[in-house]
Amino acid sequence: MQIDTINVIERCHHHVLYTRIPGYERAHLQRAQSVDKSVFEYWTHALSYVPSRDLRFYRRAMHDYRRRPRWWFGTVSNKDLRKVLWRVRNGGPLSIRDIDDDVLVDKDHEWASRKPSKRALQLAFYTGVLTVSARAGMLKTYELMERHFGWDKPPSPASESEIREYLLERSLRAQGVVSLDSICYMDAPRKTAMRELIARRVRRGELVPVAVEGAGKTEHWAEPEALAAPEGQPTVHLLSPFDPLVIQRKRLQLFFDYEHRFEAYVPKTKRVYGYFALPVLVDDAIVAVLDLKANRAARELLVQQWTWIAPRGARQPHKRRIEEALDRFEKFQVAASIQHDRRTL
Repeated sequence: MQIDTINVIERCHHHVLYTRIPGYERAHLQRAQSVDKSVFEYWTHALSYVPSRDLRFYRRAMHDYRRRPRWWFGTVSNKDLRKVLWRVRNGGPLSIRDIDDDVLVDKDHEWASRKPSKRALQLAFYTGVLTVSARAGMLKTYELMERHFGWDKPPSPASESEIREYLLERSLRAQGVVSLDSICYMDAPRKTAMRELIARRVRRGELVPVAVEGAGKTEHWAEPEALAAPEGQPTVHLLSPFDPLVIQRKRLQLFFDYEHRFEAYVPKTKRVYGYFALPVLVDDAIVAVLDLKANRAARELLVQQWTWIAPRGARQPHKRRIEEALDRFEKFQVAASIQHDRRTL
């Protein structure tokens, strides 16, 4: 589940959980990360929350990062790295705000920080020495990974074959019907070996080929029992632009006949759906796109633009259900504003 800085209406990780878990509250995620420790942060297709039970499948990436660090956040000196690790090891969890003795440096990459300590914290995070033990908005608190999880011995890194099995199982669980592109999203080097794994599963009868109308030469597969699954309950979801269903644009268009545009970085005169457009999923169809904005001072959810995707004759029944979903989402937003006010006080 992606973590992102954009906060037009709601942090995307809270928004995604809200659409899927009835009665979800932001404190649930905070508890999962910092108290129950059932999720951790790491890089997948982007910085994301991942179930802690899956951590062993990311240990290899952490070890690889130690051998071949990627310096998109800038160079890190051994002195700066030792400094932050000493402070965490001896003083406990640490955020960048706790460090006030940095001498700022010039950026050597567009995304790099001018604070040497922040670069060092990021490097220690990606190599698995530190983990994010708590998060307040986008402010991260770092702790030694072994101390945070209370390990006597860290989990052994999964083998490459185990990682492929994990990625396939995760995709089947999340997507139901999968393709090589959807399993290996932003991970093209694994496609050849993944195809071989799928072929073995097909031969054993664990997967079956699925013909998807409009997919052309793109092959799809599913577990036999998934194709016999009962229909879900009627639902309305205001999907975040960072929702896993929306992120894979080609898959979204194939299954829902809707091409999503993220227009926050598009000039205003060229926008079609609006600055922060949310696809609206009603039952099994994208029927509208809403450009929403939170007015936190007034505790209101503003509809900047409403664009229909559904045919004109089918809109009226959808409109009432969408407005009810907007009312529920606004209450979720109001709760966030109240919690923020309490923290400020």
